[in-house]
Amino acid sequence: MASALPIALTIAGTDPSGGAGVLADIKSFQSRGVYGMSAVTSLTAQNTLGVQDVFNVPAGFLDAQLGSIFSDEAPHAMKSGMIATEEMMHVIRRYADEHSIPFVIDPVMISTSGHNLIDEGAIDYLRDSLLPLAATVTPNIPEAEKLTGITIESEADIEKAAKIFMDEIGVESVIIKGGHLKGDAVDYLFQKDDSLKLSSERIDTGHTHGTGCTFSAVITAELAKDRTLEDAFRTGKKYITEAIRKTPELGRGQGPVNHFAYKGE
Repeated sequence: MASALPIALTIAGTDPSGGAGVLADIKSFQSRGVYGMSAVTSLTAQNTLGVQDVFNVPAGFLDAQLGSIFSDEAPHAMKSGMIATEEMMHVIRRYADEHSIPFVIDPVMISTSGHNLIDEGAIDYLRDSLLPLAATVTPNIPEAEKLTGITIESEADIEKAAKIFMDEIGVESVIIKGGHLKGDAVDYLFQKDDSLKLSSERIDTGHTHGTGCTFSAVITAELAKDRTLEDAFRTGKKYITEAIRKTPELGRGQGPVNHFAYKGE
């Protein structure tokens, strides 16, 4: 029997403080009227002050989690976040190959607090073998620099990076988040024959923990509803802007955003 709700799957790490990773993703899915599922890649000990420890789930157990999900009720879209090892990427690639659903990759490499979250040797496999399977990829500036090998300091550099993503890496589309540049918060969607730039006023806050997870989760939720990528991008931008604007100001460090602030369609 077909599900009465659209379903989205997140494949990512945990954050016991609830600001990032699968907990942030599930809250984002729920707030958009989408049923959330998760497969955990890594268990982290972290809070608003930083990452204290990480335990990576064995690739075989990640495979077991995904097998349980897809053998019972397949999601309508999925996303990945923190994938620490190449072995886990091999597992995820197999499921992405076998199931024709939109796949959003948030190429998480470093936590908001600066903790490295991926094996250095896994980056090449991520770039060369996993990214080309995605419906879209959502790097921030440091992640885009790492994956393309160029320095990004301007809008022209962002356009150059997008060309590398699509022409050399082979992604279908890329959303580059410009929040690390000066000025307004500008995000860019590049597709094969089109591009879209969305700008919002920069919000003066230190509470931005989990913004990348949340943004990509909302896009995944909208794709699970069979919306276009452009519409999903527009919703994601409005959602994350309100989530940052109305942050709950939790914790003693970089707090999370408000996953229930945005009330629009």
